[in-house]
Amino acid sequence: MAQVQIFIKKVLWKDDLLFPVAIWLMSRIFIWATMLLVAPHLPQPPQGIVPSFGWGVFEAWDSVRYHSIVTSGYEFINNGQQYNIAFFPLFPLIIRGLMNFGLPFAVAGVLVNNLAFLAALYCLYFWVQEQLGTNEARWAIAVLAWCPLSLFGTVIYTEGLYLFLSTAALYAFDRKQYGWVAFWGALATATRPTGMALIPAFLIAAWREKRSPIAYLAACASAIGLVLFSLYCAIKFADPIAFINAQRGWRPSFGFNWQSWLDMLLELSTGTSDWQNLRIKNLLHFLLFGSIVTSGYILWCKRQQLSYSKIVYCFYAVVTFSLILADRQFINNLLNVTIVLGGSYFLWHSRKLLTPVTTYYGFCGIALLLASGGTISLSRLAYGIIPLSLALGIGLGRYPGLGFLILGLFSILLARLAISFAQNLWIG
Repeated sequence: MAQVQIFIKKVLWKDDLLFPVAIWLMSRIFIWATMLLVAPHLPQPPQGIVPSFGWGVFEAWDSVRYHSIVTSGYEFINNGQQYNIAFFPLFPLIIRGLMNFGLPFAVAGVLVNNLAFLAALYCLYFWVQEQLGTNEARWAIAVLAWCPLSLFGTVIYTEGLYLFLSTAALYAFDRKQYGWVAFWGALATATRPTGMALIPAFLIAAWREKRSPIAYLAACASAIGLVLFSLYCAIKFADPIAFINAQRGWRPSFGFNWQSWLDMLLELSTGTSDWQNLRIKNLLHFLLFGSIVTSGYILWCKRQQLSYSKIVYCFYAVVTFSLILADRQFINNLLNVTIVLGGSYFLWHSRKLLTPVTTYYGFCGIALLLASGGTISLSRLAYGIIPLSLALGIGLGRYPGLGFLILGLFSILLARLAISFAQNLWIG
């Protein structure tokens, strides 16, 4: 009997080790193949390029900013222009370290982000498995790996690194390993501005759970990365908040920008943001939006009946056809709305299943994004807030039929975003 128990534990442990890397490898191969093998054979889009096979397909937009930081250092003049001081230092520092061993920037950047994303999947898997169980853990990492925005866990962006560091900090807090909370938290706040949301989340959770004083100390220590970056800005640019002031190049004002949200919602539904003229200029756009909303509503109502193949094939075909025909701006707006608003709904709906610090960090992160003063890259930044993917994974795990259907739709959107990025078209 004892030998049987040992064998079962070995099998389960083997599955625990293999499942995250299998999910990571399948999703990354899908992205790599799309960008390297499919995109170069497509026609050149307006304002885009025809990519060539090589590491260059993974470097565009923000990647260029990190390249300039690594090769030329930070630049800043407080005049409202877009300066690279807005990008936090840990990611380019690690890349620079690898480049010292002879690796080109593109190779080093891709390696750092992809390996960090794999580490994030493992960290999330063991954290959720410990709190909720193996099924929930598998769905959580499946959502994280196949979400369309997981593209940014492959290209030269900070998503993979930040997801790993923030998840490790939250996991350590739940396990009351406060030295690791301070360590991972400090690295997270040196990686992305949204790392600042970890600090109030830790403090609120420590207060609500009546933790020991060391929990408060660890929460404050997690700000070390941010403090050191601020000290660097004070020394180099005589402005300790240069990284905040530089954000004005992308977001002219801070605070909730209701006008941008209204324009985005109007553009998503009608194809125009002109409030003076609400005529539907593009009937196809309106029909696509209507078909997606209607199909999504019916799918949700029929989520317990999705074992019937006719229902699955019918609605999958409608939504897939709509997503293929939709233009890039429609996809960007759709992702902004669904990830931020939909993610917030699932987070609230799952709050009793999640640990307190997870819930607090999720809502603090969303509040920080909404107060940032714009809707640029909102879906990508929200994707970096791990509780949103976790909450969606828990929700889909309750309805596997709907869950697999959503993952299939995710893969279609993921392919579209991968092609657009390779063609040097703005997404997010």
